[in-house]
Amino acid sequence: MKLTETLEDFYTIKVNGMPENLKKEIGHFNVFKLDDFVGNICKPFPYTRKDFYKISLIIGKNKVHYADKVVAIEDQALFFANPQIPYNWEQVDENQTGFFCIFTDAFFSQYGNLKEYPLFQPGGNPIVPISMELAESLKTVYLRMFDEINSDYAFKYDVLRNLVFEIIHLALKTQTVTTSLYSKSNATIRISSLFLELLERQFPIESITQQINFRSPSEYASQLNVHVNHLNKALKETTGKTTSQIISERIVQEAMILLKQTNWNINEIAWCLGFEELSHFINFFKKNVQVSPKNYRLAEIV
Repeated sequence: MKLTETLEDFYTIKVNGMPENLKKEIGHFNVFKLDDFVGNICKPFPYTRKDFYKISLIIGKNKVHYADKVVAIEDQALFFANPQIPYNWEQVDENQTGFFCIFTDAFFSQYGNLKEYPLFQPGGNPIVPISMELAESLKTVYLRMFDEINSDYAFKYDVLRNLVFEIIHLALKTQTVTTSLYSKSNATIRISSLFLELLERQFPIESITQQINFRSPSEYASQLNVHVNHLNKALKETTGKTTSQIISERIVQEAMILLKQTNWNINEIAWCLGFEELSHFINFFKKNVQVSPKNYRLAEIV
């Protein structure tokens, strides 16, 4: 079962053509009209991880399947997708329009850090409902992307990077809950960001031979060269959750994804997630999800 959709897959399956220099690029960026990917024009989006980032302006009634959640979009929203979490979206009515841009991590090399932004962090909210007025402003940003990418301007990709960040900041300004993250000290934010980055580096699990390296708060603290109490305090201040809670939530999320998306047996999934004993994984999953892994998988199949 294919777990990750590559840029090559995207262009081959959905665009029916691949840019000539795609494999030669250090970083990739492109922008599209969503109208060309709805209805019967293109094949439906599979529920997979992508190996690229994507920011979509979606106008119309939709459902976004993201990790283990389903989020309804009633009018218009921005959707921030990253390579760690699988997703797809399902159009509910025929009236659909919008835009999306795709880009790789390498496109932003030495140009800001996308992973520091809550929209792309584990536990963040990647779907941002917006007003029609803001949607109109965002349309203008995407249209500027089309103008730039088709221009001969020598520094057009720097302009495109700025336009991506313009979308990110417009979205963040609509989410007042994110302001608390930046009211903390820089040291606290840095420790939290480093922890979240280290946690995410262990995912996605894409092979039954792949096993996560760290599971306990003390192991993460050791890797970050801080006392476990200091790490826990920093995370409580920035996220409101303990180190153990965040680790458990991420492992549960990955377990749900693997149970839903693969045909691996439960023992294989347990081993990949760092459980040497199957019974320990079953008890852990039941404690957090209130059903056994087997029953969760059966419910997803139904």
